[in-house]
Order: sequence, then C-alpha cells, then structure tokens
Amino acid sequence: MNTPPIAPAKINLFLHVGSARADGYHPIESLVAFADTGDDLQFEPGSDAFSIRVSGPHAAAAGEPEKNLVLKAARTLQRKRPELRGGKFSLTKNLPAGAGLGGGSSDAAAALRLLAESNGFAFSDPAVVEAARETGADVFVCLERKARLISGIGEILSEPISIPALPAVLVWPDAPASTPDVYRAFDTAAIKHSTEFGVRAKDIPLERGAFLEFLIKQNNDLTRAAWHVTPNVAEADAAFRAVDHTKLIRMSGSGSAVFAICETADEANAAASALRAKYPDWWVVATTLS
Repeated sequence: MNTPPIAPAKINLFLHVGSARADGYHPIESLVAFADTGDDLQFEPGSDAFSIRVSGPHAAAAGEPEKNLVLKAARTLQRKRPELRGGKFSLTKNLPAGAGLGGGSSDAAAALRLLAESNGFAFSDPAVVEAARETGADVFVCLERKARLISGIGEILSEPISIPALPAVLVWPDAPASTPDVYRAFDTAAIKHSTEFGVRAKDIPLERGAFLEFLIKQNNDLTRAAWHVTPNVAEADAAFRAVDHTKLIRMSGSGSAVFAICETADEANAAASALRAKYPDWWVVATTLS
C-alpha cells in the first residue's frame, strides 16, 4: 500500500440514513474508510494571517480560495490558540468536488495536523479537536485518517476499526451531486429508502471474507435519490457492473463518486484501465481502502 496522502479521500463503505429530525438534520450510520489517494497540502509558516493558493486538476471546482475550509479550520484554531503562527497553505486539488469523497473536510483536517505540528502540539490537543468539530461535520473523523463507525449526525465516532485493506476503484462520472438536492430527493415519498439502524463497531468482522459478506448486506440509502438528482451516478454504477472481478459496487456519501471493491490490486488496476478507455472524461483511480 502506498504512503497515505496528507488529505486522503474519505469513503462511506455504507451509509444508513434516517428521516429528518425537527432541526432538519438526518441521523446517519456509516462505516468510513480512507483511500491511498487524495489531495496534497503544504504549509509555510510566515505572518500572523493565513492565506492559501489552490492548484491542481480540480482547483477551479474547489470554489473561492478565501472560502476554503482550510482557512476556516486554521482561523478557528487560531481563535482557540492565539499564539498560533499564521502562514501560507498550498493546496493541490486532486479530488473532484461534489463527489462524496470528503475532500474539503480532509483538507481542513490536514491543515489542523500541519498547524499542530508546526506549532509544537499534538493534533489530539483539545483545541484541535474543537476546531475540527466547529469547521465541519466530517472534519473530526478525518483527523486520524482511520476507519471508524460514525453515527448521530456524524458527530459520534467509534474507536478506530482495523478493517482489512481493500483494493478498489474510484470513479467520478464528470458530474457533481449537490448534497442538499440529494437529501431533498431522499425526503420525498417516491425516493425514500432507509435501512434499519443497529450496526455496532464490535460486531463488524475483521477477517476479509467475513468483512466483505458484512459489507454486501449493507446499503447506501441515498443511492436512488442521487440517481434522481445526477443520472451520471447510475451510469457509473452500470459501467462497473460491466467490468469483471468486482466484489461490491456502491456510491460513496451523497455521490456522485462510485467505488468498486476488487479481490486484488491487479484486478483493480485492470478495471480502472478498462473504464478509462471507455470513459476518457471520467476521473478513475485504482486505490486501496483501509
């Protein structure tokens, strides 16, 4: 397995979604893993203020630099730790936006780790943890980059889970999925489909064969809603089903990225090559999830 990137893609191996609460939030239950592909972030200490330069193949889709979650995380931490030195971030966006891969949250978590290291304190420091939780719902789970079961509205995390390494292929079908639109579609009677909650971290089998059997029994409850919002998601799913040797095909998060788990890294590479040849405009990456 390659050295994990500083801001790896976050994958929802399954995602169970409940009905909206009175405050509009949906309770969820999800097993999150991380890929060995992702964004790159560097930090150069300097003035008291923070700035960011964004480059890479998906820089344009990342939005205005001043609104980037990296700066939000850094400034939030600086309010909690006034002695924190500022500086310049350089972000290379390799992950597509609107893909359900947690790129922005992972970038923000990476910024907090870099700032903690630069200023001589652990990223488990309470100020870092608080800054992560305040920056975004998924930032905290991205701090350690370890597989966990998450619940509540994403704020309740299990202890890290040592899942087996999973050769996989990630596909983004060149079309983002709006998370608010997907949840609105999920809330309509025609689209809604919820899986019964009840997964406990201690009950997740860690032997590879049993783990895959467990995963296959789970679901991403937002899939049909995402197909309704962004039909390209259904096309990506169908494209995987035409490829040999996939063990499991599923959408990540609210879409629009879809992943397939393969038996071996060679099979994942072969599947990725086949998909790139057939869909040259799609983002296709062979990776390992863990």
